[in-house]
Amino acid sequence: MRVHIYYGGRGLMDDPTLYVINKMQGVLEELNVSVERYNLFEQKNSIPTLPQTLKDADGIILATTVEWYGIGGYMSQFLDACWLYGDKEKLSQLYMCPVVMSTTYGEREGKLNLQVAWEILGGLPCSGICGYISDPASLELNDEYASLIERKAENMYRTIHQKIASFPASNQAVKQKIAFTQGSNLTPQETEQLSQYVADDSYMQTQKEDIKELASFFRDQMEKAETDDTTAFVGDFERNFHAVAGFKAVYKFVIEGRRKPLILRVSGSSMNCEYANADKQDVEITVSQETLNEIVAGRMTFQRAFMGGDIKMKGDFKALRTLDQLFPFME
Repeated sequence: MRVHIYYGGRGLMDDPTLYVINKMQGVLEELNVSVERYNLFEQKNSIPTLPQTLKDADGIILATTVEWYGIGGYMSQFLDACWLYGDKEKLSQLYMCPVVMSTTYGEREGKLNLQVAWEILGGLPCSGICGYISDPASLELNDEYASLIERKAENMYRTIHQKIASFPASNQAVKQKIAFTQGSNLTPQETEQLSQYVADDSYMQTQKEDIKELASFFRDQMEKAETDDTTAFVGDFERNFHAVAGFKAVYKFVIEGRRKPLILRVSGSSMNCEYANADKQDVEITVSQETLNEIVAGRMTFQRAFMGGDIKMKGDFKALRTLDQLFPFME
């Protein structure tokens, strides 16, 4: 018989959970049980791979300490990994004994959380241990506590050895009906391989760099796909410019599909038109290429396009109205 212990505490010397699992390990080894310990705080970077170690176990002990609230992050990560990467068929045959000791409030809730989590995973329950210990020394010096721990370890041995059945839990029934992991057609072997990749920091870093490189490549491709024609509409505005005496304004046309805006600088009888970036403008106009084509073709005015919602503008409304005087495309 093989039993694995997964310890989710921080490994502090005065952690009462360590005393309990050390005692249980000693009892199990006296019963010729092969016991292997996994300290999650030491293997925090490889937690996603640990569900693979469940394959050769007949039973496990999930042990953690409630130091302020809940079962702690390492144990939660391990249970998450079991849900994502564990072999559910193997889990359904695996007995689990929860051990939760508390130096504050919440040991019963912690034990219940472990039991419920394991049942949702499909595993089998064993009677566990939970207790509040304010002074670890009192635990080690109390023979009655030691006797309780020994009996729990013996009961776990009998449960696994005799494969004692238990009534099905309602949370398992709910899981079968409504709970599911996101669609995955991976085999258990492929899932294990995936968990190894997830736990490999260098592999994940390489993947992130590759994704960043691909994103940069596709962004460049999209930018190249956008038209780079710096003459479009420029000639139309230059040919149809009619000066308005004493009028000055800078217009910025944000044309969909173009990287740079079209800037019109009007000052009396002179007008400059180019694709560039302007620090300041009197009017900013957002317009599609189709709408601007309609305007320069003389089938629509700026005023009518604005009233119809085909263009959006920010800035001086009077300067917008003057556009149709400056560029009378319909004449």
